[in-house]
Amino acid sequence: MEPKPKQDNFLEIIQEEKFQDNSLLRRALTHRSYVHENPQSGEHNERLEFLGDALLTYLSGDYLYRRHPDIEEDQLTRRRSALVDQKQLARFALEVGLDKKMRLGKGAIRERGFQNPNLLSNTFEAVIAAYYLDNNFNVEAVRDVIEPLFDSVPEEILESRSHLDPINQFQVWVQRHIPQNPPLLPNYVRTKIGGLPHAPEFLCEVFVDNRKYGEGTGKSIPEAKKMAAENALTILKSEGFL
Repeated sequence: MEPKPKQDNFLEIIQEEKFQDNSLLRRALTHRSYVHENPQSGEHNERLEFLGDALLTYLSGDYLYRRHPDIEEDQLTRRRSALVDQKQLARFALEVGLDKKMRLGKGAIRERGFQNPNLLSNTFEAVIAAYYLDNNFNVEAVRDVIEPLFDSVPEEILESRSHLDPINQFQVWVQRHIPQNPPLLPNYVRTKIGGLPHAPEFLCEVFVDNRKYGEGTGKSIPEAKKMAAENALTILKSEGFL
């Protein structure tokens, strides 16, 4: 028997008949804009996005730790960010056909929301969380469907992209220049500051040990977070610390 293509496991789980509670999958595929236009449709997927993001952060870190036993912590951190950033998660979402299953409002559809990297990556995170909950909080079940996708990312692409992430660059600077045990981590505080239901705008401020280092805005939380890190790096460079 030939091995399954990398996306088959994930394609299998995004069928309602594969879920014990298929309302979890519907919620994961439902954007806020759809609920805004269809108030009786149930909950949107934002809480699931939060949980899915946490699961992917853990599973990608564990995956890279096992795969690269000789790589230092800062390199692992950069690769993890590249493996589960918005761009890569959107690619995963397209590979497994989530763009054809997302439930979006009419405004989001008109603005080609099915191709929007932010909406795609958020939906991917939400589906991961829904599958985790449907499997009684079983992380191993999620690992089985996500690691084939991780395996599909070419090593050279992961390596090249891992050097370009300002979030990781700032974290490395913090750990090198503000040494503490345990290491300090930047704290990103986000606030929704406007926009439409299908196209919000966010402000993100980055703090280290309660000191603000930068801020940024974007049409998604990851974009605003990235801009905040870039702003922090720009300020550090202008002040001679970088």
